[in-house]
Amino acid sequence: MQEKAWWKESVVYQVYPRSFCDSNGDGIGDLNGITSKLDYLKELGVDVVWLSPVYQSPNDDNGYDISDYQAIMEDFGTMEDFDRMLEEMHKRGIRLVMDLVVNHTSDEHPWFVESRKGKDNPYRDYYIWKDPVDGHAPNNWGSCFSGPAWQWDEETGQYYLHLFSVKQPDLNWENEKVRDEVFSMMNWWLDKGVDGFRMDVISLISKDPSYADGEAGLNGYSSFNVCANGPRVHEYLQEMRRRVLDGRDTITVGECSGVTLQEALKYASLDGKELNMVFQFEHTNLDADGDNKWTDKKCRLTELKEVLSNWQNGLDGKAWNSLFWCNHDQPRIVSRLGNDSPEYRERSAKMLAVCLHMMQGTPYVYQGEELGMTNVPFPGVEDFRDLDSINAYHELTEKGIFTEEEMLRFMRYKSRDNARTPMQWDDSANAGFTTGTPWIMTNPNYKQINAAEQVGRPDSVFRFYQKLIALRKEKEIIVYGGYKLLEPDSESVYVYERTLGKEHLLTACNFTDREQEVRLPEEAAGREASLLIGNCEGAEWGDMLRLQPYEAVVWNWKED
Repeated sequence: MQEKAWWKESVVYQVYPRSFCDSNGDGIGDLNGITSKLDYLKELGVDVVWLSPVYQSPNDDNGYDISDYQAIMEDFGTMEDFDRMLEEMHKRGIRLVMDLVVNHTSDEHPWFVESRKGKDNPYRDYYIWKDPVDGHAPNNWGSCFSGPAWQWDEETGQYYLHLFSVKQPDLNWENEKVRDEVFSMMNWWLDKGVDGFRMDVISLISKDPSYADGEAGLNGYSSFNVCANGPRVHEYLQEMRRRVLDGRDTITVGECSGVTLQEALKYASLDGKELNMVFQFEHTNLDADGDNKWTDKKCRLTELKEVLSNWQNGLDGKAWNSLFWCNHDQPRIVSRLGNDSPEYRERSAKMLAVCLHMMQGTPYVYQGEELGMTNVPFPGVEDFRDLDSINAYHELTEKGIFTEEEMLRFMRYKSRDNARTPMQWDDSANAGFTTGTPWIMTNPNYKQINAAEQVGRPDSVFRFYQKLIALRKEKEIIVYGGYKLLEPDSESVYVYERTLGKEHLLTACNFTDREQEVRLPEEAAGREASLLIGNCEGAEWGDMLRLQPYEAVVWNWKED
């Protein structure tokens, strides 16, 4: 069995602070709002909270554009509010992971304010500045948020690189002083008592020094991922480990867009030289058209099984998986892979939870996922707040690539804003999120889907998540067991086996609204088994498992 570690056995809950709970009625979630809901998280059973950025920021990209790494955004409260929240988390046995955004800063960060003053400024080299090539941008790299990744600066006659918003200039990690600043800031937060970091787009921090063109996409620019897994990224992370993380009991996860299995074995190797685990996005890109995510097509279950199984088996014993369906950048999973109709929403939400949480890795629950929250019927483009969605809407409709109706349909399905509407606490106005006007519209289904109703109901999605999380603490096999995919060619059922010593788990999930049959593997047939968890009444063990629509079962048995 693999070496045990608390972060392998934990379940992480992501809080998107702007949309979680507003304590002062200004329509924006805040730190005191989070503190007021810690008992809810404790009851759910999570071990770690990952907090999306709360640093000082002009808020061009919802806090991922940071102007001061060691101050709190006024919208969210004060550093005293933060310290109190951290103390209350620790009192409840909940650890805190901060979002570390160090591929770029805000253009209002003092470093960049200085950097753009002139080529001889001491901070000039903190960022990536390039001369024009033949009178235009240095290459065809595109921004994640549409358009080019280069911004012309009239004052100094050079371009600066921004893989994200024009207000998010990329830091130059080649500069040793930049690394000194970042590592000093990380140590400051760890000294304050935080328990680790989720590292935003950390796979992009090392750029290929040739700055060559990439393959052009739909909009004429190459993907921002052209920088992923650059030549010095592992060197930088190993330096971070030596200078910040060694000797501290932390949890670290790298958001690694463009990561391959082979690269992940380096980032998240169990030798402990870099990170504990990575977020990979291969499974979330299966319903895209190449580099274009703006579509409403569904992914094929066989492809999903192949991707997740490759990661399960490829990292087993060598590195560690992070398990997620949802986060602040993804639409709601019950609308994406499940069935969000009133008939099947809760059952399919539970099925998807079983499918993910019974795998090897550390599960991440995104706020509202434990309630089966759904995508949002945004009426028009003016109701969206996400820079990525709004920019894509204008760019792709103005170029005639999609009609306005098509783009709105795609955005209602895939926009990041689907995950960013207010947390649905109860059936009072604005779902109990705020007494004011929320910064983004509330999903109108909050009267039917809310925490107050579900906490009080034994068969709710919330109570099901609570049971799943508790099982992970009871059964070592869920954390450390090996993984084997069964029924790889089925487009209807996801079936896999976990094994630890002589103990076995069989997880079977029906991804359709029709009954399905699953034949037991030979080694299980004829044995006695107990139902560990299921989302339907009447589950029976036999040579053939009969699954109701969106049913999930986990059967447990032992060899003689």
